[in-house]
Amino acid sequence: MPRSAGVARRAGGFTLIELLVALAIVGLMVAVVPTALERLRDSMRYRDTVRAVVTDLRAARQKALAEGSEVRFVVDLAQGRFGLDGRELHALQPPLQMRVTVAGIEWSEQQVGAIRFLPQGGATGGSVDVLRPQGGGVRITVDWLSAAVSQAPITP
Repeated sequence: MPRSAGVARRAGGFTLIELLVALAIVGLMVAVVPTALERLRDSMRYRDTVRAVVTDLRAARQKALAEGSEVRFVVDLAQGRFGLDGRELHALQPPLQMRVTVAGIEWSEQQVGAIRFLPQGGATGGSVDVLRPQGGGVRITVDWLSAAVSQAPITP
């Protein structure tokens, strides 16, 4: 079909304005994406740590009831580790922090605290705080009478 005389044919390629806009978009993405990925990674570490603490506490309770023996959940603040005594401990992922509140007999000078689950269904009780670097976090509490595990947010 013949072209009309009024329509000019555009040469292939991009204009300078189009290239500058494309470079500006790429530059913006390069600046924003690493920050967003770092936040996502920190959020994943936080959720994984909270999940691991809650899972291990509940597993300790079940193991104590099922096996009829005491089971300890240990938090080693000095080395940044936590988990069931006798198993490989989880490493606390930086930049997260932990605080622990336990019975006096379950605290050692080496900054190791434990919550002991008893075969009768009770526990020594206590709490484990998982803290985010920007403030806030979650407090995971073990009831001394029932050994029930619960969690509540900590606001900054």
